[in-house]
Amino acid sequence: MSALSELKWFKSSFSEASGNNCIEVAIAEPNGIVLRESEIPAAVISTNRVALRALILGVKTSGAGSGHL
Repeated sequence: MSALSELKWFKSSFSEASGNNCIEVAIAEPNGIVLRESEIPAAVISTNRVALRALILGVKTSGAGSGHL
């Protein structure tokens, strides 16, 4: 995995104006994805594209976070 300082981090366009209340995502080649909380940038979670996609699809199909559980 690439050094954290070398990664290009992306924030959601829905982040607060200050940019300090969001999840940031970076691609760590060849197949890694790294996530961090913008307020605690040293704490990261690494995964891969397949696992992250499965998580997102699972959340979407379960209605988690929508208030419709």
